[in-house]
Amino acid sequence: MSIELLSERSKVYDLADPRLVSAYVNQHVGAHSIAIADVRREAMLIHRQVSDLDFCRIRYGSETRVTSTALRDKFHIQIILSGSCLQRHSGGRRILLAGDLIVINPQDEVDFTYSDDCEKFILKIPVNLIAKVCELQRWCLPTEGLRFEDKVYKLTDLVGIAQLLSLVCSEIESENVIRAVQEHYVQIIIIKALTSFLTNLDVKGDGVQSQVLRKVLQYIEDNLKQDLTPEALARYANVSVRSLYVLFDQHMGEPPRRYFVSRKLDQIRAALLNAEGRKKSVTELAMDYGFTHLGRFSAEYKARFSELPSETLKQGKSV
Repeated sequence: MSIELLSERSKVYDLADPRLVSAYVNQHVGAHSIAIADVRREAMLIHRQVSDLDFCRIRYGSETRVTSTALRDKFHIQIILSGSCLQRHSGGRRILLAGDLIVINPQDEVDFTYSDDCEKFILKIPVNLIAKVCELQRWCLPTEGLRFEDKVYKLTDLVGIAQLLSLVCSEIESENVIRAVQEHYVQIIIIKALTSFLTNLDVKGDGVQSQVLRKVLQYIEDNLKQDLTPEALARYANVSVRSLYVLFDQHMGEPPRRYFVSRKLDQIRAALLNAEGRKKSVTELAMDYGFTHLGRFSAEYKARFSELPSETLKQGKSV
């Protein structure tokens, strides 16, 4: 491939024992095991880290099998730069060639056999870093976690990916590194990956988010006399708690728990103002809606309506 992803300036090993390279990769990129039939001192490793991202170019120099049960807390974007790589996966096996790109999920088993001339570029992205970027973009992560589709992409078919990675690699190798610029690039890379590759994340619009919000709001209305926690609401909507908070902050302007309490208070106020239909006291209404601490209930009521429940009750009687 003609595009440059990291240069000699970031070289860690050259003409080295592949077991040394493997040990370094285990520490910085991902836990794995290797099996080499013919150990030759021709391995090479180039590595740079920015923020929590790891950029790596690796060549073992002889046919090498690399296995791992799972990446656990990280994603890998892997690009074949030269040679070939046999991948064994749940769907069978396939040969990856120069210019092929795949994304490995944290739960995926890894089983690759590198050809003796195979060289890879690997970008390691921690799960928690993707979650932070999704939160900034107000994207709701699926409750089962983000997952990239098992697909082989041609780098030449992906608009801007190669150019972006090359630009960032050049930037992080610069002598005049500006941390703020690096952090900006980290976000751009993650956003670009999430919008370029097939995933179970909705980034095209708020259609799914609107459906989730309507579902949660209706559930709240149907259960105002229950004690619903944010965790229970998230489980019901099949989203993460973090995503639920982002959704409420974006559309309702307050956390889910605060909104739930506000709707309880609204119902109590409506009942207190309804003189004909009111059959219960302030205390009974508060208890019905789960307010067991009456002093705290009165304080929350006054904070919302600028009057005590007893004052609202008097208004209802005067109507």
